[in-house]
Amino acid sequence: MAKYIPKQYRHIFFDLDHTLWDFEKNAAETILSLYDSYELHKFGKFTSTDFYKKYSYVNQRMWQQYHEGKITQKELREKRFELTLTKLGLEPEQIPHGLHESFLTICPTKTAVFPYCHETLDYLKEKYVLHIITNGFKDQQAIKMASSNLNQYFTEVITSECAGCLKPQRQIFEYALNKTGVKASDCLMIGDSLEADILGAKNAGMDQVFFNPEKKKHAQNVTFEISCLSQLKHIL
Repeated sequence: MAKYIPKQYRHIFFDLDHTLWDFEKNAAETILSLYDSYELHKFGKFTSTDFYKKYSYVNQRMWQQYHEGKITQKELREKRFELTLTKLGLEPEQIPHGLHESFLTICPTKTAVFPYCHETLDYLKEKYVLHIITNGFKDQQAIKMASSNLNQYFTEVITSECAGCLKPQRQIFEYALNKTGVKASDCLMIGDSLEADILGAKNAGMDQVFFNPEKKKHAQNVTFEISCLSQLKHIL
């Protein structure tokens, strides 16, 4: 990767889920353990892998609806497992009580982060002030960061609940800039979502780094693009 001449950024903003904290890996571990603990094999209609795949499909689409303001936080939390299991053939009355509460309790305590996460943050913290901007729920994000030893790196953790708006809305980025007391031109946003992180930051006047570990093709014009967090050392 080519060596960039770094711009004089002062503050670096990170997304959390899918950028630092490995949501897919942590969610998969949790879903597979719930399949066993709630003895879902007794229904004989789907495997633990089926359960995870269907949950992942439903969850991604419900998060998109949440980002678009079509469903509430409560609906997202409570309905995703009901919808997952009914799509797998269960009747509503067969769905185990407390399943979504168990997920919310267990998943945030998982500790998987992306490769070179801590090493890269150690490097950046010596040069910049680091913050989080996340659409994730405040209570869940706090547990995730504590469990995965991420709190030590970040000065401000801006959640959509605190800001009263969601990425990619311009307002959440302006809220973050006001909270940290810096100009957009002095900041860089790093995230995995072209819509929420990249376009949102761009519309707020911030440079961006698209974290694209799967190297998906796209037509969006971004300031920088990386496939591994360690590549940030070549930019910053």
